[in-house]
Amino acid sequence: MGKPDRKLLAAIQRHSARVYDLIKDDMISDSEKKAVSPIVFETQRGKLYQEDCLVLMPTVADDSVDLIFADPPFNLNKLYPSKIDDNLKEEHYLRWCERWAEECVRILKPGGSLFIWNLPRWNTHMAAFLNNRLTFRHWIAVDVKYSLPIPGRLYPSHYSLIYYCKGDKPKTFHPDRLPMEICPHCVGDLRDYGGYKHKMNPSGVNMTDVWYDIPPVRHAKYKKRKNANELSVRLMDRIIEMASEEGDLVFDPFGGSGTTYVVSEMKKRQWIGTEIGPVDDIVSRLENLGDEVEYLEKMRKDYNCLFTDRCLKKRIEYGLWTPESVKKKHAKKQQQKRLFVENYNQ
Repeated sequence: MGKPDRKLLAAIQRHSARVYDLIKDDMISDSEKKAVSPIVFETQRGKLYQEDCLVLMPTVADDSVDLIFADPPFNLNKLYPSKIDDNLKEEHYLRWCERWAEECVRILKPGGSLFIWNLPRWNTHMAAFLNNRLTFRHWIAVDVKYSLPIPGRLYPSHYSLIYYCKGDKPKTFHPDRLPMEICPHCVGDLRDYGGYKHKMNPSGVNMTDVWYDIPPVRHAKYKKRKNANELSVRLMDRIIEMASEEGDLVFDPFGGSGTTYVVSEMKKRQWIGTEIGPVDDIVSRLENLGDEVEYLEKMRKDYNCLFTDRCLKKRIEYGLWTPESVKKKHAKKQQQKRLFVENYNQ
């Protein structure tokens, strides 16, 4: 059937060094053997190359990168500024994906994290490939609704973000906590927390593996690259905050508009980036971080709290419960219960 069974895979793994010596020359294409282009832009924290990632990645040391985020072309026959072929046969596209993913595995540190952003169709294959190499953490569904129904299929409304780590568990995992879901108009509860409101963490609700709050970048005010999709600062902030510390090394093999590098720079991470197409927009963003910094600071004010400042003021104004009010109410009930027991015993 063209698929190796577990017995054959185990034999290959036992003799992997000998197998690699036999096939290593076939594993590296002529384009990957050429010299890496010089750095086109550099900051105190990062280096940007205008290069094919499969040329650059072999020069990165084993076990050296803390966090890798990959957003490859989706093979949807789109026209990219780089003029790459985005309409490959499925077999060729997946073979290409496996080549850069194998390099990601090699350069990732033990305890490091790998995120791949793609359509569910392609990430099912990438998950099968990575399951034998890394430890699966999460399949994150990122809600993104468009208005173009596809006949004969369920309406596709999410991108897939698969999350793996090297080793049993990641060395860094501290996801933000999010505000409660409330009505945007009356600021009332959208879910019933019953008698457990007093136990809710005032720092917010645990993050789930379904993200509804990552809108696509469409508005011209925030879009930094014309005629092409662009990653959200909100998305990259969440990933980098979750899976890295200040000073860690972040790598993104598909630079695009440079969102990964911009957020890494603002959050004091070291970074390496490469983009095969034009890099002028990336350089411009890195040279003018003022608006980006302001947007990120404003956005992060709404994290790690049960209610945003605006919603908390409205809830107090409307007489709705707040963490402080339910705790006082619960404490009062507990005190009344103790007094009742004391009086009864007397």
